[in-house]
Amino acid sequence: MGVWAKKGSIVALISVLSFLQGCTRHSKSEHYYLVTVNVDLPYWKTAGEGFSKAAAEYGVSAEMRGPTNFDPQAEVEEFRTVVARKPAGILVSVTNPALLGPEIDAAIAAGIPVVTMDSDAPSSKRLYFIGTNNLQAGRLGGQRAAAQLNGKGNVVFFTMPGQPNLDERLKGYKDAFSSYPGLNIVEVFDMKGDSGLAMDKATEYLARKGKDRIDALICLQSSAGKDVGEALRRAKANGDPGRLLVAMDSDAATLQLIKDGVADSTVSQKPYTMALIGLKALDDIHHYPIPMPADYELDPFAPFPSFIDTGVALVDKSNVETIMSRREAGPK
Repeated sequence: MGVWAKKGSIVALISVLSFLQGCTRHSKSEHYYLVTVNVDLPYWKTAGEGFSKAAAEYGVSAEMRGPTNFDPQAEVEEFRTVVARKPAGILVSVTNPALLGPEIDAAIAAGIPVVTMDSDAPSSKRLYFIGTNNLQAGRLGGQRAAAQLNGKGNVVFFTMPGQPNLDERLKGYKDAFSSYPGLNIVEVFDMKGDSGLAMDKATEYLARKGKDRIDALICLQSSAGKDVGEALRRAKANGDPGRLLVAMDSDAATLQLIKDGVADSTVSQKPYTMALIGLKALDDIHHYPIPMPADYELDPFAPFPSFIDTGVALVDKSNVETIMSRREAGPK
């Protein structure tokens, strides 16, 4: 056998061994779950794609579970169901930390790795959080709104008070507005996870005149943008001069609002990336177990960070075509 033939055989053997080692580490019997609410929203469908992509790469099983509406108690029940299956790991977006925190702690105590994504429960024993720096996201949107309003006007927000990520975004907006005494937050509307309710309220806001006129509508939650935008579109068709709309996330409907000039901008997150990284992180913890529960928050030798920031970006008329094209192309 020649030298090159021998080298080729060695390379082939190494490749086979590497493949076999990969097969040994991963198995379809390893089940990972992503638990959230409103699972039919485009935002969560995108996250589900990232979760499934990581599972396909690793050869493990993955499933997204949760109610199709905004129901924090139903999310708790779904989480309990998943825990009872003794999965290899759980990725969860925390709608209500008071309800889910104890459930997360119980899962950790049972030896099931739990990582939060999108919305955190920092007081729980979750291992760490993967998602957006929501305070930064709010400040980014707030700076945009303040600039477009020239530092003055009446502003309303659409959100769900008590959900950690949304509360942080609101705080970020308030931080940005603090330098502009002419900006007046008229109301923080609780849309209760119902974008139709947000649309009805937006229609009411748009009817206000004179000193009560609403100059800007800001959505802190993904699903609100398209329906608040639809209310604005109808009002413009009836002669309304238009108002500022700053949305959240980059689903197709929201991007179309920007392209059409109905919405000014949106603050874009990366749910696909959050879920992709989340499953890979859980898989690593499953195969290289760490002590649980343990206090890693202040541990200088912690085996992982307390927070992985997946980043945000402002999307407006100048770059909306780029992100729309990228979304149409799909994951690489």
